[in-house]
Amino acid sequence: MKHALETMIKLASIFGFLLFFLGCGGETDPAKLFSIDLENNNIQQNQKVGVAIKNKKDLEISSIKYVLEGRELPLEGNQITMDSKTLGNKTLVAQIEIEGQTVEIKEDFRLLAAQAPEIYTYEIVNTYPHDPTAYTQGLEFHDGTLYESTGKKGGSTVRKVNFETGEVLQKIDLDQTVFGEGITLLNDRLYQLTWQSGMGYVYHTSNLEKIKDFSYGESREGWGLCNDGKKLYKSDGTEKIWFLDPESLEEMGHIETATNKSIFNKANELEYVDGKIYANVYQKESMMIIDATSGAIEGVINFGGLKSKVNKGPNWDETNSVLNGVAYHKERGTFFVTGKNWDKLFEVHIRKKD
Repeated sequence: MKHALETMIKLASIFGFLLFFLGCGGETDPAKLFSIDLENNNIQQNQKVGVAIKNKKDLEISSIKYVLEGRELPLEGNQITMDSKTLGNKTLVAQIEIEGQTVEIKEDFRLLAAQAPEIYTYEIVNTYPHDPTAYTQGLEFHDGTLYESTGKKGGSTVRKVNFETGEVLQKIDLDQTVFGEGITLLNDRLYQLTWQSGMGYVYHTSNLEKIKDFSYGESREGWGLCNDGKKLYKSDGTEKIWFLDPESLEEMGHIETATNKSIFNKANELEYVDGKIYANVYQKESMMIIDATSGAIEGVINFGGLKSKVNKGPNWDETNSVLNGVAYHKERGTFFVTGKNWDKLFEVHIRKKD
C-alpha cells in the first residue's frame, strides 16, 4: 500500500510538472524558458562576476542556486566568485526551482589566470656537444645519465647519452611507421609517446628493453611527458595536459593551460620541477612555467638568441629545427635545453628578467 501511494504521488508530481510546461506554451526545454546572463564570459580565477537569470516567460521562481563543478557558489547580492582550483573551459549550472520541481540551465565560460605571467630569461652555464642528426623530442636525467627521444618516421629513437661528450651510450630504433615524441622516467620505467599513432611504450630504464605498449584515451595525440613522482603528465597539442596513472596508463583527468587573457594550446616537451611544469612552446624560442595544479601559466622564459649559437648542419630545417627538449639536473640545480637537429646542448640558469 505504501509503495502504491508513493508511486501515485510521484506520478501526480510529474503530471503537475507537465501541466506547468503546457501552461508555458507547450515548451519543455528549460533553456527556452530561462538563460544565464553572465557579466563576462572571460573570467579570472577568484574574480567576482555579476550574474542573473533571464526569465523569458516571467514565471514564478522559488529559488536559484549556481553550481560550478558540483559545488554551490554563494550568491552575494547579484555576484558570485569563480574560485575553481583549475582553469580553462568551464560550465556554470543554474538550478531553478519552479512549481516544486528543479530545472537546470547551463552557460559556458572561460576561467583564466588571476595574474599575468612573469618574464624570465636565461644564463648559459656550460655548452656541450649534441648529435645534430637527433630530431629531439624529449630529454630527462636519471642517475646522471641523459635520456633522449627523437622523432620523425624512420628516425625515431630512444637513447642514453653522456651529456658532457654527446656520446650515445645506448640506442634503440622505433618502428619506421611511428613518430617518436616525449619521454619521462619513473620507478625504473621509461615511458615514451608517439605523435599520431595513438600509442606509447614502456621500457626498462636499465637496458631499454620494451615492457609493453599502451594506447591513449581521450587525449588527441602524443606530445610531451613528465611526472611528479606519482603520476604522469601528458600534453597532446591542445590546451589540455592529462594525468596518467603510471601502472594502468589510463587518463585520470586533466588541467587546461591559461594566462590571465586567454587559454593557450602550444605546450610541447615537458619537465616537472617543484610543483611547476616547464613546457616548450611549440615552434617558439620560449618556454612556459605552468602551475601543475591549476594550469595557470605563471611565467614565460625567453630563450631568444640561443638558436643563433647553433651551427646549421646538413639535417637543418629552418622551419622545424626549433628549440625543443628540457631536462632538469637536480644535483646541479640547472636546466639543460637543446633543439631539433641542434649540435649543442646548453646548461642554463633560469632567472626573472630585470
